[in-house]
Amino acid sequence: MSDDPESRESLKMRQLPEMVLSTADNPLTAPRLPPEGLSAAQRAQHRFSVKGNVIVTGGAGTLALEAASALLEHGASGLALWDLSPDQALPAITALHKKFPDRRIITEAVDVRDEAQIASAIIDTVKVLGSVDILCCFAGVVGCEPALDMSAANWRRTHDINLTGSFLCAQAFARQIQTQGTGGSIVFTASISAHHTNFPQPQAAYNSSKTALLSLTKSLAAEWAALGIRVNALSPGYMDTILNEGEGLERARKEWNRRNPMGRMGVPWELTGPLVMLVSEAGRYVNGTDVIVDGGAMVF
Repeated sequence: MSDDPESRESLKMRQLPEMVLSTADNPLTAPRLPPEGLSAAQRAQHRFSVKGNVIVTGGAGTLALEAASALLEHGASGLALWDLSPDQALPAITALHKKFPDRRIITEAVDVRDEAQIASAIIDTVKVLGSVDILCCFAGVVGCEPALDMSAANWRRTHDINLTGSFLCAQAFARQIQTQGTGGSIVFTASISAHHTNFPQPQAAYNSSKTALLSLTKSLAAEWAALGIRVNALSPGYMDTILNEGEGLERARKEWNRRNPMGRMGVPWELTGPLVMLVSEAGRYVNGTDVIVDGGAMVF
């Protein structure tokens, strides 16, 4: 071991930054019980009420649009759909406007790997919606490629979008929450691939990016609770969407169903209940956790 003073100093525990408030006396993390005098129906509605404005990344995707609709149904006052190419889902977004004419719904073209684009999108979103309160990260790529054949570029791209992109969006969101002083909620989209290795398809880059995302969830939950920000994750199983269709995936689909106790894939609507729970009043004391929604596939 070196006797150099700088080397010895580097071994010492660095002083952690002081929190604005401890979580014990922080009003942003205090219980928020339903008001007195509500009927049973009103209490039930309050329990799963979603308050404030929502950012959904990967907002032109099937899962993201289903999630966005559910959040609006449960009370979200505004919605910002961020996507690399939001216009590709123009009919679905137009339908959202018609279904919720009293809500503010905007789109932003955002590459989640680009800090400058994210920062600009936050500014634009706050300018239109007034604040941000919930972030749901659905932006991601899969890619099935044998590890022996995988290029460094493909490996980096998967991790840059799935992991780094989620972090950069969460970081920008948390900075805005800190400025607002309001507290908020973040939900990352992980995967059953973070828990078990997929079969029969090879996807080492995707699996490792989603596994790292679970660790990131816990780390940010620990750091940002003092800001009143809860950070959680959803781990969907195989969902019956256009991405999992086609003759090339017929063998894989049969195998996925065979290895699932319920014998089928999930549909996007089945992911919305757990998501609403995490970001609503019902999830007020849920922080740093991952909810697996897979029909029981992980029991095998």
